[in-house]
Amino acid sequence: MPMLPVLPEIQSHVLAEFDCLDPLLSALRLDSGRLKCTCLTASRKWLALGTSAGGLHLIQREGWKQRLILTHKEGSITQVACCPHDEDFIAVATSQGLVVVWELQLERRGRPERVSVSWEHRGQVITSLCWDTAALRVFAGDAGGKVSYLRAGSSKLGKGSGFVIFPVQTITTVDSRVVQLGYLDGRLLVSSLSRCYLCDTEREKFWRVGNKERDGEYGACFFPLSRGQTAGQPPLLYCARPGSRLWEANFTGEVLSTHQFKQLLAIPPIPLVSYRSEPQYNTAQKSSQSIAFPRLDQKLLTWTDSAIYVFTPQSGQVLLWTEVKDVSEIAVYRNELFCLHGDGRLSHLSLLSVERCVERLLRREAWPLAAAVCVMFQQAIAPARKSIPIDRLDHLKSQLSVFDDVDLIGQLEEVITKLEPLDSASSSRRSSISSHESFNVLDCGIYRVISRRGSQSDEETSSLVSQSMVEEERLKEFSFVQEEEQHQQGAEHGQIWVLLWPNVISTEEDHGFLVSSFVKKTTEKINTLQMNSDLWPRPPDPKEGTHGNVEVIAVPASFPEDVDNDAQIQDPLVLFDPVCLKGTLQEWVLLLERVLGPEEQRSACDGKSVVGQEGDTDVPPEITAICPEELTEEVQEEEDVVKRRDDSSQWCEGQEDHRRPEEPPETTDAQPPAPEPLRVCSPKPLLSDLQADLTQLATLHLELGCFEDPAVRNERGEVGVVGFLRRWFFLLDQERVRSMCLLSYREQPEVHSSFMEAMLEVTQTSKMTEVIQKGDLLKSLRCLRELQPWSSPVLLSHLHRLYEKHGEVAVRSFAQFYPTILPSDIDAMANQSHFLAYLDNLVQSRPEEQRLSFLGSLLQPETLRQDWLVLALTHDAPQQSDTLTADGQPRWHSHFFSWGYGRLLSLLIRLPAHLAAKQTMAETCRSHGFWTGYIYLCNELQRRTEALSTICRLDDMCLLEEPHGIVPQTMEEWKVLLQLSQQLTQPGGLWTLFNWTLSAGPSSSQTSMTPENLLLRLARSVGPDRALVALHEVGLQSEVELGPHSTLVCELLRMAEKRQRALIQTMLERCDRFLWSQHA
Repeated sequence: MPMLPVLPEIQSHVLAEFDCLDPLLSALRLDSGRLKCTCLTASRKWLALGTSAGGLHLIQREGWKQRLILTHKEGSITQVACCPHDEDFIAVATSQGLVVVWELQLERRGRPERVSVSWEHRGQVITSLCWDTAALRVFAGDAGGKVSYLRAGSSKLGKGSGFVIFPVQTITTVDSRVVQLGYLDGRLLVSSLSRCYLCDTEREKFWRVGNKERDGEYGACFFPLSRGQTAGQPPLLYCARPGSRLWEANFTGEVLSTHQFKQLLAIPPIPLVSYRSEPQYNTAQKSSQSIAFPRLDQKLLTWTDSAIYVFTPQSGQVLLWTEVKDVSEIAVYRNELFCLHGDGRLSHLSLLSVERCVERLLRREAWPLAAAVCVMFQQAIAPARKSIPIDRLDHLKSQLSVFDDVDLIGQLEEVITKLEPLDSASSSRRSSISSHESFNVLDCGIYRVISRRGSQSDEETSSLVSQSMVEEERLKEFSFVQEEEQHQQGAEHGQIWVLLWPNVISTEEDHGFLVSSFVKKTTEKINTLQMNSDLWPRPPDPKEGTHGNVEVIAVPASFPEDVDNDAQIQDPLVLFDPVCLKGTLQEWVLLLERVLGPEEQRSACDGKSVVGQEGDTDVPPEITAICPEELTEEVQEEEDVVKRRDDSSQWCEGQEDHRRPEEPPETTDAQPPAPEPLRVCSPKPLLSDLQADLTQLATLHLELGCFEDPAVRNERGEVGVVGFLRRWFFLLDQERVRSMCLLSYREQPEVHSSFMEAMLEVTQTSKMTEVIQKGDLLKSLRCLRELQPWSSPVLLSHLHRLYEKHGEVAVRSFAQFYPTILPSDIDAMANQSHFLAYLDNLVQSRPEEQRLSFLGSLLQPETLRQDWLVLALTHDAPQQSDTLTADGQPRWHSHFFSWGYGRLLSLLIRLPAHLAAKQTMAETCRSHGFWTGYIYLCNELQRRTEALSTICRLDDMCLLEEPHGIVPQTMEEWKVLLQLSQQLTQPGGLWTLFNWTLSAGPSSSQTSMTPENLLLRLARSVGPDRALVALHEVGLQSEVELGPHSTLVCELLRMAEKRQRALIQTMLERCDRFLWSQHA
């Protein structure tokens, strides 16, 4: 570590980042590109995050647990504000101009409800929200300059509290966009692009703050005077001005003075204390800064997109300014800052004095970072002898690594030397410290402090708002987070991930709807109970002397004359013999072609039919009774419409040929001059009963696949599957055809394409189609949800239009229509990358404990597992050259690469599977470089040696721990690890070949797979003596030299083992004496 610079004495406060909120965003799925955090606010209890999808996540700050999700269909969330005097109320503004006040009702354990709604700003972007400090009233300002307020009713006050005369009222309209609102003691402060206004909301009076205008986003805020000699006086106003200036004004808007910070900011920025990286401080002098402050907080805190500033206007000084990259918005509560960055990342900062920062770092055992702060801010550490005594600095020095922190230890020793008194007053000074705070150091190195009430080491909860106090006292009045509470909750932070990622519980879910009638009807015998009773007419009753409707639906044109045509379709030999059933249906189709087929087909059939005399055919009277000669004018018009639709469908088919595969050989051998016309309406009017019977037979014909070989069909002029579907779509059951496309005709995508083309034609005149064509995705989805209950084919056609219009954005939202729309539907509709995003959203929409079983239920058939695994490994994944070497071995640390669909991959490889499937998945993971999945599958397949070899090449000791790795179970496995690590670290080995040294940093040396680290891990498992014996057995005792740290650890383990054996021996002896005494 290079030598650290020392900051000037005036720097007494820092911004520190102790917590990482990335796992929280990941659990809320706000870390992806498709869902972003748009705004935030903070209070004593809540951290509220608004999203681009219209959701509001309420995070309980105690333990960072998600409590509620409030959804809004009126657009994304643009502003959010918590009520300062009642945290049960929260105000939300959406992108469509809606303002909503929610009552959470957590105390009564009720459901959150909207207690007030305002559309006063419809169509405008709301730029600021502000609560009344005493009443349930919210002020809102928009981009057009309008300012209004909304009164919130409350169920706590009774049923009549919501019945107010004017719940929404416009206060004023300023000259330009509202930048910021503030409210205090009956006065509303409005800051626009040009000037600031002060409004008395009770008397309806308005004042302008100052006379000079401005142009740009400049904030304004109240500054209460509630402490010391200024208690009870009216608050002050501070308004931002160009050129890093602030106006100070009284409560009536009169400007009292102007504070100039342009020259005061000509200093280097104070480094940010963060766990992410070491503090960086550039001692070079900065030039003066001319900054526009877009927002002001009551603590005189402001920010730009690249820095955060804190001022003390009473003394006219800059408390600090720190560079923070890509700041989009900041929510402030007391001394805590929650920063939303432009890339969607969230950071949690704390404004602390230097000594408080060091105390918290010591409590968290961040030894190098605490030492760096002590060295860089040693001018501020010197006065803090009571909170940071010399003993604690000595203990801090002893915790630093003598290998990695040599320079830091030397600088810290210099600080201790400067602080150490040179005379005998040291003992008296330390005794005074002990009288102020009694503490003792435990064996583990933890300081146990017992602080008195009112002492300086107690946690203070005031804020930086007093101006009459001495500046040094005011800086001590910063409101700090209660350290004691955080210390008690420290053990809970390890449990957050258990709450966010609970153990997966496998459950069985019923998905019987995937079993279609086609599967049931292709068994050896056809069960007549599974068929519609209307499909097979009853035999004629000899008493009635009539044949019923048998002749209508089953009159074959070429049956032998000695066969009873009426009863053939009901013959058990036909019903229970699929071959006979197919033959009967093929003969029936010939008659159907003669009566309802296309015009040219009917004329061809008439030429081949058996005709005794002119006009004498075998067509039954029920069908001849509805010939075209007797159609009405309305029916003739309907036929014209059908012809026009046929023409348009041919054009649509030509447009889709570029994306639809060609038909299989059975439909292309004949090479027809034009594709089969698509008919979605009957060419002739049919009775309802006749329509139902024909639908059953036509659908059954398609389900059974009653089609001849391509050569026979071409000779007879018959059509194949696609042609039959297009010609007789108006007779087919749409739901059953959809199931057939997904199951029996899965390998023929042209069948599904024709089905979707027909459904698009059927729904062309729907009102829902008009809504989709307007291009509003959110409105279209809302209208689709209102159409419940859905018809699967109709809904699928609407979703197809949405996908063609909006692409991936639309398909990600289709998960809400499951199980009406299945993943197989989306797979046939969308391309692979878009389908993968849909599948990931669908699985993640389920509770954590149900995702594994839910994903297993989607794998129908089982072969989809391998297809989806390859799909997830080839999309949004690292390059294979980054994860694999030239010879196919793992690259060093390549398992740290992020996989876009890592959660889906983890679920896929953890699903129960047979041996062959697991072996295939393991090889797939290896060929693509997904090493964590490969290690898991090797462990499942009992190929532990391969897994250990992979871990050695990845060079990460963390992979020897569960749940993401494997733990060696036998001494033989430990010996294999020792030998592999020695081969890779010796000169000429893999790591040295690529210049992968072990001195890259403190973390790399501790996690590298070196023989010394493996020996220490083995010593902790079986004891140091057995570990050294294993090292000797593999012949590495002379090659591995233990460092001082490793030697010390081994000695401590020996002592602990001896004490443990002695304790066990003592307990056994006592038990033996007790048993003998009882026996006597």
